[in-house]
Amino acid sequence: MRPRKSWRRVDGVLLLDKPRGMSSNAALQTARRLFSAAKAGHTGTLDPMASGLLPLCFGEATKFSADLLLADKTYEAELQFGVTTDTGDADGAIVRECAVGFGRAELETALAGFRGPIRQVPPMYSALKRDGRPLYELARQGRAVEREARQVTIHELSLLDFSGDRCRLLVACSKGTYIRSLAEDLGAALACGAHLTALRRLAVGPLRIADAVTLDRLVALSEEQREAWLLPPDALLQSLPAVYLDDPAGQRFLHGNPVTVDGPLGKCRVYAEDRLLGLGELDDLGKLQPRRVLGAA
Repeated sequence: MRPRKSWRRVDGVLLLDKPRGMSSNAALQTARRLFSAAKAGHTGTLDPMASGLLPLCFGEATKFSADLLLADKTYEAELQFGVTTDTGDADGAIVRECAVGFGRAELETALAGFRGPIRQVPPMYSALKRDGRPLYELARQGRAVEREARQVTIHELSLLDFSGDRCRLLVACSKGTYIRSLAEDLGAALACGAHLTALRRLAVGPLRIADAVTLDRLVALSEEQREAWLLPPDALLQSLPAVYLDDPAGQRFLHGNPVTVDGPLGKCRVYAEDRLLGLGELDDLGKLQPRRVLGAA
C-alpha cells in the first residue's frame, strides 16, 4: 500500500514554465506534489495549448494571487490565416477555409487597427460564466449565447515574422484580453479568417519567463535545489509601493486594525522592518486599512 503524502507548509511563489498540452490545474498539482505543499493556487490559467509563464502560489502567497489577475500580460502568438476553427485555435474543428491574398504591408495596416483600447467579444470557448455555467460547457453542447463586447487595451502589437499564410506576433495587453479572439478579429479584418496555432506567455505584470523553471527540471532537482526556485510571497506585489511600520503599529495592522501613516494613497505592501505583513490600502484620511494579512510563520 502506497504511503500517504505528507503535506507541509510552504510559503512562496513559483514561476513555472508550463508545457504545451497540460492544463494549468494539472501543472499546479504536479508542482504542489513536488514541494509537498499543503496549500497551493495559481494566478490565472493558461489554456492547455499554450505554454509559458504560470505563476503558482503556495501557502500564504495564495492570499495575493487575485492581485496578479489584474496585471498586464505579454505573449508571443502564432497565427494561420485562411483557416477558421470553431474554438479560434488549433484545437478546434475547421469551419471555413479561404484563400490568402494579402502581403506584409496590408498585414501591418490591419495590425495598426488593433493597437490601443479596442472592443473584444469573449470567445464561447472560455471560462466566463453564464447563469453559473462556464461558456465552454455550453459551447461543447453546441450552444452559442450572446456575449457582450468588452473593452481591453493592446499596449503593444508587433509583427515578428510573416511568411505566406502565417505570422508571429508579440502582444502586450491588459487583463481580460483573449488572444484567440484577437487572431479571429485580425483574420476578419483581412477578409480571410485566422486562428491561433501557438501561444506562449512571456510575462505577467513584473514577472518574466526568463526567471521561470520547467517541471522537468524541478523533477530532476533535490528538495533543497527546488526550494531555491521559490520567491517570497511579496513577489506578487512588486508593482505596489511599500510602507514600513514600527513593531507596535505592525502588531495593530496584523490584528486587523487601521494605523495612521504617511504614504501614497491606494494599495500598498506593508512591512515591519523587512518582514512582509500583508496588503494594505491607505485612505485619504491617512489611515492604512488592512486588506490581507499574513498568518504567523
